[in-house]
Order: sequence, then structure tokens, then C-alpha cells
Amino acid sequence: MTDTGGGADQAGGVPGTTDRARKEIRAMTALCSPTPTAAPATGPGKSRRTRPALARRLVRPQSALLVSGVALVPWLYVLARTLPSTARVGHWNVAWVGLDALEALGLLSTAALRRRGDDRHRLTAAATGALLVVDAWFDTVTAAPGGELAAAVAMALGAELPLAAVCTALALGRERRTARDDLRLIPGRRPTRR
Repeated sequence: MTDTGGGADQAGGVPGTTDRARKEIRAMTALCSPTPTAAPATGPGKSRRTRPALARRLVRPQSALLVSGVALVPWLYVLARTLPSTARVGHWNVAWVGLDALEALGLLSTAALRRRGDDRHRLTAAATGALLVVDAWFDTVTAAPGGELAAAVAMALGAELPLAAVCTALALGRERRTARDDLRLIPGRRPTRR
């Protein structure tokens, strides 16, 4: 029996095709198409292959992060009980110079990307903010009592933590933009200086 109505059937058939041809097309399409899961599609024409529910849950990045975070809790206890309170460290200068070099690179790349209007500045800002917080933490907890500790606290409160806050605001997209900033993002437009 052919479709004589001139239109496509409800299943998306081609006008004028026979029922047999439609069945063959559906069978061939089913072989080539991934089987959708019960979850909704992620976009137009998108579907997911069927996998066991446990396997789907185990390969999700958020599951790996959750398991790792929970596993760190008992590890923190082990470290607190077993690590010595003091230690001699080789290459101490290399560790600190490396950390400060990464901070400088992060600040410069964040500034350059943001100036160009590139949204990837949010990624470098997030990483740089984390580095600055780590720097402030280790500066203060490794400083000797007295002048060294006072200098570390002053650096943390006066530079590292405020810069980390700026980086966090940039990463979250909560920075204050001005009309002048917006003009920089329009190709060919430069704000006039007053």
C-alpha cells in the first residue's frame, strides 16, 4: 500500500513510499543509530548509548571527584598524626621561585586574555587565585615567629589574598565592567581618552 496523500507519514517517511520501504528504512536506521537511554537527549539529534546504570555513574567526573574528596578525609588524619612538625627540605628556593613564577605567569596571562576579551581568562584567573591562596597559606605556616611571620601575614593580607579575591571574581564573572571595558571588546573600536 502506498501513501497517496502526498505528505510524509507521522514517523517521518518520504511521500510516496510503500509500507515495506518504510519498514526497511526504519530497520536500517535502527542498526546505525545509537540506542537512546531513558534520560533526555542532550540536544537536537543527540542521544546516548545504553550502558548499565552503575557503569554510567562510575565514569562521571563528578563521581570521581566526590570519591577522591571523601577518601582524603581519613588521609588528612593520617598525615596529622604521622608527619613530623619540622623537616629539612632540599631545593627550598626552587620550590618558592617556581610557585612565584607560576603566580606571575598566571597574573600576566589572565590580564592579557581579559584585555583581548577572551573568556579563557576565567580559567587562568581560577588557577592563579588558587596559587595565591596556597602561597599565602604556606608563607604564614612556614614562617619563623617574629619578624618573618609578621612579614608573611602582611604579604598575605596586603597582596596575595586581595589578588586571589580579584582572580576569584574574574573567574566567577562577577567583576565590574565599565562602558570603556565593553568598547575594548568590539573589534575596531577603541575608547577615546578624556
